[in-house]
Amino acid sequence: MSEQIVLPFLKWAGGKRWLVRDHPDIFPADFNTYIEPFLGSGSVFFHMQPKKALLSDANKELIITYQALRNRNRKVESLLKRYHACHSEEFYYFMRGQEPKKQEEIAARMIYLNRTCWNGLYRVNLSGRFNVPKGTKKNVILDTDNFKETARLLRRSKIVHSDFEKIIDSAQENDFVFVDPPYTVKHNLNGFVKYNEKLFSWDDQVRLKLAIDRATARGAKVLLTNADHESILSLYDNYISRNTLSRNSVLSGKSEFRGEFSELTIKCWI
Repeated sequence: MSEQIVLPFLKWAGGKRWLVRDHPDIFPADFNTYIEPFLGSGSVFFHMQPKKALLSDANKELIITYQALRNRNRKVESLLKRYHACHSEEFYYFMRGQEPKKQEEIAARMIYLNRTCWNGLYRVNLSGRFNVPKGTKKNVILDTDNFKETARLLRRSKIVHSDFEKIIDSAQENDFVFVDPPYTVKHNLNGFVKYNEKLFSWDDQVRLKLAIDRATARGAKVLLTNADHESILSLYDNYISRNTLSRNSVLSGKSEFRGEFSELTIKCWI
């Protein structure tokens, strides 16, 4: 592992910065390939800095952003500096309405919107268009940015747009799979859970469980984070190493959905 700290360049709903900060010992020390099928902001990947990785997500624009930072980081950074100079309410809504085609332009737009929209929320309407309003933050370029080192780490990785099942099914003996799906639960739709129901159903949760079972049977190490809910506990009742961890959330626009939440972690290896 590199000793240089590299922080995620995106803020993401359900991101795991709190997990790597508060519970760094939860991850295995030795493994072959690091695999993450729900990439999001990649907090665990950037924390672990694996020598070899397979990174994936169902969000195509997100994956293109990672690919662009791996392959064209200088062009992405140049565009972000231009957007920083142009940032205003008018420019924000102009950029929100754009549909760029070049890889570096897709990436720069996504990072710009993520850093200047309300609370870093990624949300699209029924037509698939990003529709989050402008937030209060003004900085497009951050002091923590290190796109050169970000690109160096990403060059160790295969980055693909894919459904999670195919990615988990590729895990072999002694690979480490970090699984952080959207938190849907059975018969309970509220807060963060409600937001994700259309993206990840209970049937997907069951499909995920079966994929994890197959991976662990092949000897892969799997760490799952999920909702701390009786339906999830029941679904994973064949795994003994289960812990409840606390985190804070300020994502929701409704005060009743902010505050301290508990999340479930399930360690699927010996």
